[in-house]
Amino acid sequence: MNLQLNAHSKVGNTQTDGFRQDVLEGLTANPKKLSSKYFYDKTGDRIFQEIMAMPEYYLTQCELDIFKNKTADLARLITSEKEPFDLIELGAGDAMKSTFLLRYLVEKGIKFTYMPIDISGNILSVLHEKLNKELPDLDIVSLEGEYFEMLHKAASLSDRRKVILFLGSNIGNMDIGEAENFCADLNSNLVSGDRILIGFDLKKNPHTILNAYNDPNGITARFNLNLLTRINRELHADFDLEQFRHYQTYDPITGACKSYLVSLKDQKVLIEDHSISFKENELIDMEISQKFSAEKIEELRTKSGFETVGEIRDSKKWFVDAVWQVSNK
Repeated sequence: MNLQLNAHSKVGNTQTDGFRQDVLEGLTANPKKLSSKYFYDKTGDRIFQEIMAMPEYYLTQCELDIFKNKTADLARLITSEKEPFDLIELGAGDAMKSTFLLRYLVEKGIKFTYMPIDISGNILSVLHEKLNKELPDLDIVSLEGEYFEMLHKAASLSDRRKVILFLGSNIGNMDIGEAENFCADLNSNLVSGDRILIGFDLKKNPHTILNAYNDPNGITARFNLNLLTRINRELHADFDLEQFRHYQTYDPITGACKSYLVSLKDQKVLIEDHSISFKENELIDMEISQKFSAEKIEELRTKSGFETVGEIRDSKKWFVDAVWQVSNK
């Protein structure tokens, strides 16, 4: 079974309407803010591949270490039961890391269906083609859309036990309060016995963290600025990218690593028929990449109502993949 489902096919302008609304609300707020989920158009997908390949961007290599070298341990934590299950990856991207787990499960003859969820139809198409070639025996159902909408879709397609993958420290793209709400919502959308595997980037030397998001070649800056290019293209805006500059911060106390774009002068930007004013040095809040202590991870698990199954750290002890289970409801 190899399917690709587009959640937006019935209403052609749904994505554009939502994008427009979020952009206008964000840029008329104080402080100004854009949602990082919109980074991933075709160009953004490509630039993010460059980011993951940067030597400074340690996150990819740390979690890849786990999935490549501790695959059997991962499989043991998510397949304690023998019955078939659905393996659902939130924000699957190119599934570079999870492919090691998929291959192991297929080779072991474990019955499961892989359900990658991503907001980017482009990256899902690329992933679908790649997996069809590399793992022709893999059952795959691709779901394009928002996480919880597609979790509902997955539940309607199958009543099997669910295992959710949320990798790459994507949980860090939320502040602590948002992460608590997200995990609680995730729990409420699952049933007893379902499991989640969440990747957490751990606090470490502040220089190591800052260098990962403020690389000398400016790849992360291009990634952030590309969202303005996307707004120009899809919403007929007139951002001058030369008048905005990437700025990165990291607070080692709170663990918040934040990306901004800084307006270099007083200026007005037209988005369709809306005029947005920027003051010189005014910021657009682009993204947070939260780093976690072991204590904060445990607090997050407790507040969201999961039970601990186990955890696996990379060889440097910089990253952890934690497996939690929904308790009896």
